[in-house]
Amino acid sequence: MLNGQVAIVTGASRGIGKAIALELAKHGVKLTITGSSDEIHRTKRDLEDEGYQDIFSFRADVTKELEVEQVVQATKTAFGAVDILVNNAGVGVSKKVEDITVEEWKKTFEVNVQGVFLYTKAVTPIMKQQQSGTIVTLSSDVARYSLPEKGSLYTATKYAVQGFIGSVAQELQQYGVRASTINPGLVDTNFGDTKQGEAAKTDWLKADEVAEAVRYMVEAPKHMVIDEMYLHPLCQQYPRT
Repeated sequence: MLNGQVAIVTGASRGIGKAIALELAKHGVKLTITGSSDEIHRTKRDLEDEGYQDIFSFRADVTKELEVEQVVQATKTAFGAVDILVNNAGVGVSKKVEDITVEEWKKTFEVNVQGVFLYTKAVTPIMKQQQSGTIVTLSSDVARYSLPEKGSLYTATKYAVQGFIGSVAQELQQYGVRASTINPGLVDTNFGDTKQGEAAKTDWLKADEVAEAVRYMVEAPKHMVIDEMYLHPLCQQYPRT
């Protein structure tokens, strides 16, 4: 069902983004993967070592409009379409509000919110012309509730993303373009200052499980929209709205 489609995946150097790239490649998707360091080229080699072809890798900053536009146009030129965008790149700062610097505030919003905006903006004309496309944004379960401590900045960015994508979904629906969010809870990755595989994360979600959720969302019949998908491990307790 996905075979031959074209996807851009941001933040694909490792963790959830790399798992998403692998999951889509398994189903015959042509890929452009981006990351903020040269590690993204290693991800490309890893995928090619698994036997997957039609993969481009770009070291690109999601906060820079020109770089984003270059990635999107290069993808369109190479593959002739952009069917799927996965906004995955993100950063986290865990500090009490009085300890957050203005620089940290700006940088986190630039990556988590501006990056989503720039890629969504760049693919929109292509998808509107195609009269089809799916935009999936990896947000967080904190887009619907507030972390109790040291989470004000990260939570603020995810609320912003949730509102932005909700409006974009309504704006683009008439063109056959879907925009949705996947909002995971605790996932065992190297996100923040933690390390993947720590004993405390044994019962957390795994990156490949989130990747399967992305594939399920983009594989949904074209007449069906999955607006939001929330995932969390049984071990995670949090207030529900």
